[in-house]
Amino acid sequence: ILAARQHRDTIIMEDLEEASEKVSIGPARKSRVTVEKEKHIVAYHEVGHAIIQYNYREILDPVHKVTIVPRGMAALGYTMSLPTEDRYLRSKKEYLADIRGLLGGRAAEEVVFGEITTGASNDIERATGIAHAMVTKMGMSEKFGPVLLDATKEGDMFQNKIYGEETAKSIDEEIRKIINDAYDEVRTILK
Repeated sequence: ILAARQHRDTIIMEDLEEASEKVSIGPARKSRVTVEKEKHIVAYHEVGHAIIQYNYREILDPVHKVTIVPRGMAALGYTMSLPTEDRYLRSKKEYLADIRGLLGGRAAEEVVFGEITTGASNDIERATGIAHAMVTKMGMSEKFGPVLLDATKEGDMFQNKIYGEETAKSIDEEIRKIINDAYDEVRTILK
């Protein structure tokens, strides 16, 4: 469709990339007016992701694209990585690197501007979800070891709580420790 709109007989790589991004993130919102200060914040936020991902390039997929062109309903910019090979298993080291990459944007805002914005809310949600799964489902917690603490499956309506209130506090502490340790490391790298 994109090639036809440009009156071209052939599809080029840019058409495929645009189509892929439109489906996965949403259409480009080039008409969205962004305040200049917000453009700077978004730019540093996205570069923060890219720097951290580059720093863990032996572990993480390489950065393919960094943009501050708004897309979809919420994305003011994004950093896109593309895998170099198909993988089916992930290590604890890879998950921790993912968390660091996700926290790179927020840390960059704090390091550069001395304050944080709501721009990292989705990154924080995703990083916390990874840490939660590491602790409760994947046995990747030093404190709990190879124990299943959350028996819910994707889409379950009811949570199968298989631990007490004291364990719940310990789970929260372990998740917080994973996130905070990663965040401290990311800030140090960016500084």
